Amino acid sequence: MLDLFAFGDTGWGDELARGLAVTLALAATCFTVGVFAGLLLMLVRRKGRFSRAIVEFYVTIFRGVPELLVIYLFFFGTGIMVRSIAASFGYTDHINLSGFFLAALALTCITAAYSAEVFRGAAASIPQGQMEAARAFGFHPAKAFRLVELPQLLIVAVPGLGNIWLILLKDTALVSLTSVAELMRQSAVAAGATFRPFTFYAVAALIYFVISILSERGVSRLERRIAINEAH
Repeated sequence: MLDLFAFGDTGWGDELARGLAVTLALAATCFTVGVFAGLLLMLVRRKGRFSRAIVEFYVTIFRGVPELLVIYLFFFGTGIMVRSIAASFGYTDHINLSGFFLAALALTCITAAYSAEVFRGAAASIPQGQMEAARAFGFHPAKAFRLVELPQLLIVAVPGLGNIWLILLKDTALVSLTSVAELMRQSAVAAGATFRPFTFYAVAALIYFVISILSERGVSRLERRIAINEAH
């Protein structure tokens, strides 16, 4: 049994390790960019009725459409769109887009939509009187947001962002259907080659479980540290 997970030519340890690295890189990239984009969407929503309608439409679409369908639309549709744009400029050579890039783009858009809602809820919990006081002291709106609202916004949003990270971590398994060689894809290849599907899928489930437990503990520790700092 252990020989199946050995490193080198005799086992699948190398492949599973590379798949885990791709999974973590994909999740970390999409979470970082998606959270930043979600914060921007929250700010754009405040710019007026039209901007708010655009952001709400975006959020509704990416929260309402199944994640797998979004991934498929990006995976198959982006190439068509890019080739059409290139052809309009006279470029007819084959354009090969990275599967990792397309998967990251799809998951980032989904993460941004959920993050925007988390930040919107967090912002609603911050008393408006603080921003009014900052403006009364002559703070520029951007400076008031950076010094007064943003620190509190990030603190309140930590639990929600932690949940988004856990959801995103599991959603990375969906990109295996587009041939991105992450953990789930490598497990499927190993299962097919060795005719031991239960063994490899159980190991993959255990790896996801361990990462989720470590993530939850990290978020809980961060929340406790924030609570201690606020108490002082």
